[in-house]
Amino acid sequence: MGIGGTLGKRLAPRVSRLAPDLSASFVHEALRRAIDGIGPLPPAAHAADKQLAEQGGDVDRAVHEVIENHVRYAGVQGFATNLGGLVTAAVAIPTNIAGIALIQCRVVAGIAHLKGYDLADQRVRNAVLACILGEDAVRSLVRRKKLPSTPMGIATAPAHDPHLDLVMAAEVTSELITKVAGKRIATTVGRRVPVVGGLVGASADAYATWQVARYADRELLPRARAGHRNRADHTNGADQQRRAASG
Repeated sequence: MGIGGTLGKRLAPRVSRLAPDLSASFVHEALRRAIDGIGPLPPAAHAADKQLAEQGGDVDRAVHEVIENHVRYAGVQGFATNLGGLVTAAVAIPTNIAGIALIQCRVVAGIAHLKGYDLADQRVRNAVLACILGEDAVRSLVRRKKLPSTPMGIATAPAHDPHLDLVMAAEVTSELITKVAGKRIATTVGRRVPVVGGLVGASADAYATWQVARYADRELLPRARAGHRNRADHTNGADQQRRAASG
């Protein structure tokens, strides 16, 4: 863990006091809004399907576009919520945490939908939250037996474990608060030059969202999705047709 992460864990309790409403339940609310849509943001599946249509049914390209769009969203909200210094922290920190939770839930949900997962399935929803933790955190939690498996294993488990809902919400809340606490260290350089703080926040949130999305893309293997194929399916189909023609 880097210096920012270590200090972030030390500062997390202070951030929690600045954001008392960010209990574990807020994560499930962010996930629900990401999946169902809120304000100008349509439901995650609708946005993903739009990209799929624009990419001619190519799932891999649609996933790429969904990721690129949400990295931009994360950068914008990161810039806006990190412009101020300590004076605005009481407002900016909860807003930043809620914003990044919504965006990261939405990008992973969109990827899961494109890969053929049912977003109404609570197992899949827990897998979405597991992706937000990131690969290193998931490995650590699985090793310590706090999580039963990787996101893929959680999404495809034989049955839904209600206790896992509570575990995932608590872990994601802690992870997001820790990350924002660590980021505030970096943005303190921008207290007297607000734009600098905004740029640091934008870069940090955009990169973190890219990491989460790439992990979800690697971890959630494609499942049967009626009417659409990924590039590998197209290649295999073309190879089969050539072999049949030559035979």
